[in-house]
Amino acid sequence: MDKTIWYDRDISWLTLKQKSIAVIGYGAQGRSHALNLRDSGCHVTVGQRSGKGFDNAVQDGFSPASIAEATGAADVVCLMLPDELHGPIFNSEIVPYLRTDATLVCCHGFSLLYGQVIPPTGIAAVLVAPKGAGHMVRTAYESGGGVPCLVALGPGANESEHLPIALEYAKGLGGGRAGILRTTIAEETETDLFGEQVVLCGGVSHLAAAAFEALVNAGYQPEIAYFECIHELKLVVDLLHRGGLAFMRDHISNTAEYGDYSRGPRIVDEHVRQTMQQILAEIQSGQFAREWIAEAQSGGKAFEAFRKKHRQQPAELAGQKVQQILRGE
Repeated sequence: MDKTIWYDRDISWLTLKQKSIAVIGYGAQGRSHALNLRDSGCHVTVGQRSGKGFDNAVQDGFSPASIAEATGAADVVCLMLPDELHGPIFNSEIVPYLRTDATLVCCHGFSLLYGQVIPPTGIAAVLVAPKGAGHMVRTAYESGGGVPCLVALGPGANESEHLPIALEYAKGLGGGRAGILRTTIAEETETDLFGEQVVLCGGVSHLAAAAFEALVNAGYQPEIAYFECIHELKLVVDLLHRGGLAFMRDHISNTAEYGDYSRGPRIVDEHVRQTMQQILAEIQSGQFAREWIAEAQSGGKAFEAFRKKHRQQPAELAGQKVQQILRGE
């Protein structure tokens, strides 16, 4: 298969519906994968420990099994756990029970690229990565659409046997309605981490919070600052999502567009561009992965401290008040 992008019309159901699928983990992604695949006519079992995920799976009509039991009964095992849990659970609860001809599916390449998941000899791994949060994968499917997916061959996988499994899996998620693109494990992982850290999460959240603080420190009301720097982000993001940068600029005022062109480069200056390159280098070298894995394995104290600190920042407290205003409280 020399194509680099596929749609539903390009993918026939030749393999996956004849196989048993185990979705390991029933969080946001796991739930969407399990439900979409089931609704697409696939045979799905959920592997989940007791707790909230287990209860949610029962409510959705599944009869969850233990991770070991689900793995042992499956031809295709889908690892939908948080990245930091992959290594320990994969080695202790999945590897000993894998069928000798099983295929492993990951929805993010992190653990494959950085050695947290090393498939045993004879086990093939593929990547099927929806380009959207778990709840979006489900809601888009239910509305008749889909979230674009990336697919890649991992260790032990080959074009003739395992690429069709990856493509049919992505089709089952609804990805073929929007487009399924070919990538590599390294490309998906490194671009995903970079996008999260520099734009989607790290960049946006810290830029918005800093802008909020600049207005408040200048004497403006916190609620007004929150509306301008954080709440209204959705308006711009929706335009970007619909049509890209030019489309967004076509749908804002001329004043806003001129401010974009004339002041934006002063915010994203050469220092910011150099920092982006440094962050990308840390991702490519594995430095970030080693740091995050070590943090998770040591108990996550620094991670929890970050959470506590940022949930008490002024922008967050102002946001809580704004949400009360919007609810009419």
